[in-house]
Amino acid sequence: MNGSSRTALVTGASAGIGAAFARHLAAEGYSLLLVARRSERLEELAGELSRDHGVRCEIMVADLTDPKTPASIIDFAAEKAMDIDVLINNAGLSRNRSFAEAPWEELAGEIQLMITAVTELAHRVLPGMRERGRGYILNLSSIAAFVPPPKSLLYTAIKHYVLDMSQALDMELKPQGIHVTALCPGFTYSEFHDVMGTRDEANRLPGFLWQRPEEVVREGWNAVVKGKPVCVPGAVNKIIGGTVRPLPVRLQYYLGRSMNPFQ
Repeated sequence: MNGSSRTALVTGASAGIGAAFARHLAAEGYSLLLVARRSERLEELAGELSRDHGVRCEIMVADLTDPKTPASIIDFAAEKAMDIDVLINNAGLSRNRSFAEAPWEELAGEIQLMITAVTELAHRVLPGMRERGRGYILNLSSIAAFVPPPKSLLYTAIKHYVLDMSQALDMELKPQGIHVTALCPGFTYSEFHDVMGTRDEANRLPGFLWQRPEEVVREGWNAVVKGKPVCVPGAVNKIIGGTVRPLPVRLQYYLGRSMNPFQ
């Protein structure tokens, strides 16, 4: 499926992997619906993509921690006569404080953003994809889904859900021409650690662990086009995932408790 007359919806599109996906898909000729919370960033990106690639680029300023937002996005797309052929479920965050100390509203927002909204958007774009007999859904998981869960954080558990959900959907939908891929990047140069409050810790990690967003996007897009249900980009991440996941649960628990670089 080439980008001619096709539309891609990208969440968390204002920076990092989301912005890199928007640029990649614009270069492929896709029309774009970009969603994020920061209007100035979205407007700047939309202008750049329309100017450089001549594609239609609509923006929607929205907060996916609000339970009403996924339905609003699909309604907005319908109003703009944009049939969603590609869904990039990229929006995400993580908090660097203990579960017990975080207010419930903060935790609920994290779950809404990275579990409920991801699942709901996938469900809401499916009727059109099934009618047309084609579509790509790429959900941002993480290499964290393959490693032991660190204490306090929900992030690893959430990304494990995204990994398993994506594979389950791909099994169901691939016979209908719809490919679903869980993209599981490791450390990626973006604003993620600034938002999380772990930039100093991240800067101490060796350079070979890191990838640029464009590298992650290139591997992820190739994977979903080829119908691969899971993509772990980068040789180092493949080694980490393949080494840690087979370990006994008891050993993983010990490693998660004692080896989190951000605590």
